[in-house]
Amino acid sequence: MKAAVMGAGMWGTTFAQVLCDAGTPATLWGRRPDLVATINERHENPDYLPGITLPPGLTATADPAGALHGAAVIVLAVPAQTLRHHLEAWLDLLPADAAFVSLMKGIEMGTHDRMSQVIAEVTGAGPERIAVVSGPNLAREIAERQGVAATVVASADDTLAKRLQQECHTPYFRPYTNPDVTGCELGGAVKNVIALAVGIAVGMGCGDNTRATLITRGLAEMARLGAALGADQHTFAGLAGLGDLVATCNSPLSRNRTFGEMIGRGMPVTDVAAVTTQVAEGANSARPVLELAKALGVEMPITEVVVGVMSEQIDVGQAASLLISRSAKPERYGI
Repeated sequence: MKAAVMGAGMWGTTFAQVLCDAGTPATLWGRRPDLVATINERHENPDYLPGITLPPGLTATADPAGALHGAAVIVLAVPAQTLRHHLEAWLDLLPADAAFVSLMKGIEMGTHDRMSQVIAEVTGAGPERIAVVSGPNLAREIAERQGVAATVVASADDTLAKRLQQECHTPYFRPYTNPDVTGCELGGAVKNVIALAVGIAVGMGCGDNTRATLITRGLAEMARLGAALGADQHTFAGLAGLGDLVATCNSPLSRNRTFGEMIGRGMPVTDVAAVTTQVAEGANSARPVLELAKALGVEMPITEVVVGVMSEQIDVGQAASLLISRSAKPERYGI
């Protein structure tokens, strides 16, 4: 059963490897012909996964029609804010009845849509054809086949979830199923914002107590927003919630944490963005996450401070004082 992986960045390339290792033929689409040619010739993606030898069965193309032709599964691994544009451009190329799998972790600017909602709106696909993969999945470790990484395949359709579970199950990549698409997507989007906050704190020289506080209270913000949108609260205690949050906030491999660290050390946000070669989704999703929360009457103080810092309306030095000056509340306030 052929899969098309649309996006040749670090996570898209890694997931294409996982599919091939699981026995699912995968074609990787990338927008740059030079990088695609290198992947095919050297079996390596030197821009995003240098030193990793990709499976010989993994082929790449810069032609979206070639990648999508005959695909039963379409894996979407483009930056979240470009998803709608790409899908609209590919609309006439999408095979009828193909399943869509989102690897993206973000909230769309303007619409405040989750990625599965964008997919459904543009393609007309029903929930039985849409799935989300989310969890503590640091791409470099998975590409190196280090130990075992676990993830969640979330879909409203249990048959699709179980099918995809088999198609990406390898000795080093263990997928679980979950029907809570909303919760899994919110976990992936919000944890990137909290990782920016943790990175800022680390860059400022704060210690483990501060980091633990931000992770824990960030989880509370995630759960509050999820409750307002009808997500299953158990999801946030699982791989797509706490698991992903811990990995992203603690690992130096995390793009969002690294982005935050550079800000915490005093680099202007615009300079950090200029030197960052990979998209830190939290930088783009923080504002739509906050706007969604405000529309629902949900308090997310950490997210609000991150938005202020990212828009350079709040100085990094003010961020901590804004949080600690809030009135004391019960720990389970608002949950």
